[in-house]
Amino acid sequence: MHTRRLGNSDLEITPLGIGAWAMGGGGWAFGWGPQDDAESINSIRAGIEAGLNWIDTAAVYGLGHSEEVVARALDGVREKVYVFTKCERRWNEKGEIQKILKADSVREECENSLQRLQREVIDLYQIHWPEPDEDVEEGWGALAKLQKEGKVRWIGVSNFNVQQLHRAQAIAPITSLQPPYSMLVRGVEDEILPYCKANNIGVIAYSPMRNGLLSGAMTRERVANLPGDDWRRRNPDFQEPALTRNLELAELLKRIAAPHGRTAGEAAIAWVLRNPAVTGAIVGVRRADQVAGVVGAAEWRLTDSEAAQIHDFLQDTKN
Repeated sequence: MHTRRLGNSDLEITPLGIGAWAMGGGGWAFGWGPQDDAESINSIRAGIEAGLNWIDTAAVYGLGHSEEVVARALDGVREKVYVFTKCERRWNEKGEIQKILKADSVREECENSLQRLQREVIDLYQIHWPEPDEDVEEGWGALAKLQKEGKVRWIGVSNFNVQQLHRAQAIAPITSLQPPYSMLVRGVEDEILPYCKANNIGVIAYSPMRNGLLSGAMTRERVANLPGDDWRRRNPDFQEPALTRNLELAELLKRIAAPHGRTAGEAAIAWVLRNPAVTGAIVGVRRADQVAGVVGAAEWRLTDSEAAQIHDFLQDTKN
């Protein structure tokens, strides 16, 4: 599998990375419902065996649990696998999530993540959200210090707008931005992605299948039966009137992908990777067998005609 250089770093990453959000399990504000740790570990190892060389997680996923699962999955693995994680979303003893970018908090979070991940250095450390906005400079300065100390190799951000990127760049170079990007979430196309491309900031897109909606496996019945603590129940894209349109888009992706022996999910990911500003895409897998349904997107390219079909559908349903 080919690799791409991530921004200003020396990280050569595969076009797809393993997303560990859902591996945090249920019981917290943005969980995806119950998740078996053994299945998570098998999923990560299946992704590595398929050639993927990076994992993206965050301290808050499962309130620390996702990072612990990643550590267990990588125990004994011989292949070189980069580990990316994030700070800023913290939680108290009641499990309530807090937004903190103070320097001492960022440093404490880094130490906690290193311990949970069982690593001496984090390959890419990211600010999860630019909140509170007034502390962006303090938080980013703390990441820059951690990089100089060798606690983290490279530093990036997630969910930043252009103004916030510019403010951070004035303090220290940004290696990467992690934004939401899919056929259903395109707000980064006009300003943010061009800014990143012009400033050598790598882009690793999250939720390219819109939280499973465009995977081809989602149905109206599955949506109705999502676990009670699955945060997607609150997502408007999983509710009418948007749900019908989104499932129709997934059916279109199935028709485009089928002649190539690919899945709707691979078509959705390949569409994201068509954008020249995008370095890689994060794909969430919860079972090992799901890897086969996404990994082909690393090498498959949509034709101009296929991309035009998707464009026409999006335009027709938008108007």
